[in-house]
Amino acid sequence: MGQTPQVRPPRSRRGRGGRRPNVLGGLAGWIWLVIVLVPIYWIVITSFKTQANYYAMNPLQPPPSPTLHNYQLVIQSDFVQYFVNSVIVTAGSIIPAVLISFMAAFAIVRSRSRFLRSVNGLFLMGLAIPLQATIIPVYLIIIRLKLYDSLLAIILPSIAFAIPLSVLVLSNFIRDVPKELFESMRVDGADEWTTLWRLAFPLTRPALVTVSIYNGLAVWNGFLLPLILTQSPSKRTLPLALWTFQGQYGVNVPAVLASVVLTTLPILILYAVGRRQLLSGLTAGFSK
Repeated sequence: MGQTPQVRPPRSRRGRGGRRPNVLGGLAGWIWLVIVLVPIYWIVITSFKTQANYYAMNPLQPPPSPTLHNYQLVIQSDFVQYFVNSVIVTAGSIIPAVLISFMAAFAIVRSRSRFLRSVNGLFLMGLAIPLQATIIPVYLIIIRLKLYDSLLAIILPSIAFAIPLSVLVLSNFIRDVPKELFESMRVDGADEWTTLWRLAFPLTRPALVTVSIYNGLAVWNGFLLPLILTQSPSKRTLPLALWTFQGQYGVNVPAVLASVVLTTLPILILYAVGRRQLLSGLTAGFSK
């Protein structure tokens, strides 16, 4: 009897790993990348142009002779003072908010009290309240406390609005810590305070970095609180100063864009340094 011919299975057109290449997804990604990069490219090259070159040249054409005059003009307009104010407000808001949130999250996770569970519910309710809805009560409270037109008037509300999300992220991250580690610390005779700082604090460091960076970016870019709660030019932060630059250099577009670059540069550096910690902390805290 003759042997039946073996039929070869049709070759799969899929790529490596048995998956078809997502051409449409890749094309959409490249289109989105171009949409994002073109405005950034225009802002950067325009900040190095003179005012005459800006109106005479193609908007996307690099300047023939780049100049730093626009940056010098912005820095001479009290930009350093505004930068220091933003650093003070950001550091003064994030450090207390992260420490309070860390201790609150540890107490919520480790305690079996119904009161602390209800407090956790209050923190979650704080996520549903937007800043715009509370700006008038916050303004009246700051007036009663006689803190208007001060950096502390920006710091205190920023701490309050940074705590709810920080507690949520940190509490979910602390729940992922094995209970055996806490039990071993208790067997060794450590109290809750020692367990908090010697065990929970080192293990939750990625989450602490995550909430610090996330809330730090929110406070650094904050515009509404400095606009409502301050009045003196010496108390302006960078976003508010950028708004004044747009009024001061309303026709000098390269100078306005130079202030945009200087304002955004610290944010880009912070994100480049803590990008991995930010992504890992956001995903690891919700693994269960």
